[in-house]
Amino acid sequence: QAQLVESGGGLVQPGGSLRLSCAASGFSLDNYAIGWFRQAPGKEREGVSCISSKAARTDYAHFVKGRWTVSHDNAKSTATLQMNSLKPDDTGVYYCAANAFGICGWAFDYWGQGIQVTVSS
Repeated sequence: QAQLVESGGGLVQPGGSLRLSCAASGFSLDNYAIGWFRQAPGKEREGVSCISSKAARTDYAHFVKGRWTVSHDNAKSTATLQMNSLKPDDTGVYYCAANAFGICGWAFDYWGQGIQVTVSS
């Protein structure tokens, strides 16, 4: 079946960096909008970022504050979230998602299983 798979998570010290990747299996991400979400312990899932090539637009949540960047490689059917200056509050399960409309804010059709990111000294 078609799915998204995240990789690159793990344990990092405060101030460190992680690079998350999202790969499509069973379909292509060409012209899709790609969103990143996270869920911290005891909290609801929240949006991190979204990139849309169709709309030439990239959005970030307020807590990113210029620390992170998102990219999308259509040729490789992969998406990347580069996370720098990580804080303990960034700890949580991170998910990638995609929608065929190619527009951020619209419903997402595919979701990854999630990957753990832990920021601790």
